[in-house]
Amino acid sequence: MPRRPLHVTGAPEGPLLTALAGLRDKLHVDAGFPPDVLAAADEAAAHPVLPAEDATDIPFFTIDPPGSRDLDQAMHLSRQGTGYRVRYAIADVAAFVVPDGPLDREAHHRAVTLYFPDLRIPLHPPVLSEGAASLLPGQTRPAAVWTVDLDASGGTIAVDVRRALIRSKERLDYESVQKKIDDGTAEEPLLLLKTIGLLREQVEIARGGISLRVPDQEIVEHDHTYELTYRAPLAADGWNAQLSLLTGMAAAELMLAHGTGVLRTQVPKPGKLEELRHTADALHVDWPQHMSYAERVRTLDPSEPRNAAFLQACTGLMRRADYTTFRGGHLPPNPVHASVAAPYAHCTAPLRRLVDRYATEICLAAVAGREPPDWVLAGLDAVPDRMKEGGERAGEIDGKCVDLVEAAVLKDRVGEVFEGVVVRQGNPPDTGTVQLASPAVVGAVTGITKENVGQRLPVRLTSADMEVPTVSFALA
Repeated sequence: MPRRPLHVTGAPEGPLLTALAGLRDKLHVDAGFPPDVLAAADEAAAHPVLPAEDATDIPFFTIDPPGSRDLDQAMHLSRQGTGYRVRYAIADVAAFVVPDGPLDREAHHRAVTLYFPDLRIPLHPPVLSEGAASLLPGQTRPAAVWTVDLDASGGTIAVDVRRALIRSKERLDYESVQKKIDDGTAEEPLLLLKTIGLLREQVEIARGGISLRVPDQEIVEHDHTYELTYRAPLAADGWNAQLSLLTGMAAAELMLAHGTGVLRTQVPKPGKLEELRHTADALHVDWPQHMSYAERVRTLDPSEPRNAAFLQACTGLMRRADYTTFRGGHLPPNPVHASVAAPYAHCTAPLRRLVDRYATEICLAAVAGREPPDWVLAGLDAVPDRMKEGGERAGEIDGKCVDLVEAAVLKDRVGEVFEGVVVRQGNPPDTGTVQLASPAVVGAVTGITKENVGQRLPVRLTSADMEVPTVSFALA
C-alpha cells in the first residue's frame, strides 16, 4: 500500500516539530544504532565483498528527490533493435551484511526504514545507507544489475540479473528530469524514460493494474499555525515507478519459475469501494456510477487539492499486502498482487526494506542455475513476520503522524462548524468517521445514525489535541 508522504516545511522549530519529537518518545522510536552495529557498519563500509564483473562503463544515472543520499536504484535506458533495453542497478546490500552478524540482526529487528514528517529512521546505519552502499554519483559501487529487454510495445521478452560494479554518472531529481524531457534537452537515455514509461503504463492498463499517483502532503508552518498543501507527482515520477514495477514483476516471475521465493501479494478489501465513493462525494470529486475505480483514479489530476486528498484516501482501498514465501516448487495458490494485477516482488529498495535483500539473492541464484545461499533458505520463512511487524510499526507511525498534523491544522478552530460526509459507521453505532471537504481532514464523529452514512452534514469540531493526538467532531 502506498504510504502517505508527509513533510514539514517552514519554520525549523515550533510546536509541531516539538510534538513530533514527543511522539517518537511515546512510540519508543530510537534513531540511533547500538555500538556493535555501528562498528560492524564501519568495517563493512571499508571491506565490502566486491563482484568480479565490471559494468562501470555503462553511464547509469539516478532519479530521486533533491537531497536524497540513500540511493537504491540507478538506470540506463537504450534502444535494442525495434525494442528497448532497461538496465536497472540495485544497491547490493548483501555485499556489506554478514549473515547473522550485528548488521543482519539489527536489520531483521527493524525490517523497514521508518518515516516521520521531519526525519527518517533508517534500516541500516548511514555510513552504509547514505555512504558505502548507496549508488552515489561518481562512486564505484557493488550492485545487482537487472537487464530487461522489451519489445516495441513495451512487453518483456528477456530478463537477466547479475552482480557487477557500477558507477553512476549523474544524480537527477524529478523536476529537472521533467524539465529536460519537456523542453527537448534530454539525451536519449533520459528521453527514453518517457517513451518506455508511457508504454509500460499502457501495458499496465491492459492487464488491469492500478498505479496511484499519491501526492506528497506538505505541512506549512506560519507563526505556529499550520496549513496542509499537496505536491502533485510529475509524469516523470510515474515513468520512474513503472521501471521499478517492471523489475519487481520480473523478479516475481523468476522466483516462480525457480520454485523458491518471496512475493508481495494482495487481495481487495471488502466494502471499501462504497466508503471511497462517500469520500469522493465529501471532497466533491465527480465519480459517475458507471465509471470503475481504476478508470476514476487513472484520470484524476493530482494537482487539484480535492483530487489529491481523494488519492490519499485511495491508499486504503486494498487490504494491506502480505509477503508470501514458497520453496521446493510448491507455488502459492494465489501469487497475484491485486493492484499490480500480476505476480510482484519487492526487490528494488534493499537499503530501506529487509525483504528486498532476500528476493535479490533468490533471483541471482535463479539466473545462475543454483540454489540460493544457505542464509536465505534458513531465514526465508521468518521474513514475512519480520516485514509484517515492520509494516505495522510503519503504519502506526504514519497514522499517528497524520492525526498529529490534522490536530495541528485545526487546533485553533475548536467549536467551528464544517461541512463533511460520514464515510463509515463505527461501534457503538452512534459513532463513525467523517471526511471534511476543506481542510481535507478525516476524524471521528459522534451523534450519527446509520442513515447518516454517505450524507453531507454539518459537523462541529469538539477537540483537536496534539498531545493525544486526535481530532473529533459531533453532528451539529
